[in-house]
Amino acid sequence: MTGRKGAIPWLLAGPNLLLFTVMVIVPLILTVTLSFRVYDYSTGIGDAVTLDNYVKVITDPYYLGIFWRTLKIAAITTAICALIGMPEAYILSRMREPWRSVFLLVIIGPLLVSVVVRAFGWSMLLGPTGLVNAALQLMGLGPVRLLYTETAIVIALVHVMLPFMVIPVWTALQKLDPMVEAAARTLGASRFTSFRRIVMPQATIGILSGSLIVFGLSASAFAIPGLLGGRRLKMAATLVYDEYLQELNWPLGATIAIVVLVANLAIMVTYNRIVESRARKALG
Repeated sequence: MTGRKGAIPWLLAGPNLLLFTVMVIVPLILTVTLSFRVYDYSTGIGDAVTLDNYVKVITDPYYLGIFWRTLKIAAITTAICALIGMPEAYILSRMREPWRSVFLLVIIGPLLVSVVVRAFGWSMLLGPTGLVNAALQLMGLGPVRLLYTETAIVIALVHVMLPFMVIPVWTALQKLDPMVEAAARTLGASRFTSFRRIVMPQATIGILSGSLIVFGLSASAFAIPGLLGGRRLKMAATLVYDEYLQELNWPLGATIAIVVLVANLAIMVTYNRIVESRARKALG
């Protein structure tokens, strides 16, 4: 009887574990294996094992520049989302029904629209004859080249990733009793002091969690950099795409993918330790 009860969790988790193995573990193992293969433009993928792909990716300034651009854009996107998402989540936490539900729907609603559709929308808004440049011309600032720049990528990424910052911060603020802030005001604390000493420590947990999500998704984004960055302004995901489908150099594309994955995992593990440390301090 005890053995049968012990098997129930495995039976329940079995389908998910099988799906995870087939969809994640097996492709990852195949990608790692492929990254060590040699490639020749005349004969294709060979059976020999080599580290030349990793040496090339790690030492070539071209690839290092693309990696740096990817991390920089992801970091800028994360910072802007935190600056916008924190006040937005704070306002949301102080709202009452039914306005809270309406405002929450406005935040989550864009997630129902395809990223590709939103990227095309931003390409029309930021184009030479788009609404943004038309507004700038009316203000006498002249047309500005926005499309196919890092600025365009950051703007679109912030629009797409903002809900992933607002929701964790709002969830963290939901655990804060409003009466604690009111008690601080009663005892003579200013509005700024009560916000800094009571609200911010609780919100920091959500900000760190949201930053982890936003940074990881931004660093691996493909559709937005591909559509708004053009062919010359590459990021890691578009570089992998080009190596696989344009150059047909699958081993090099696999190597780039593994390097980006390892870099993202290292950043996420560091972030996770920071989140756990701040959570322990905030929650005592």
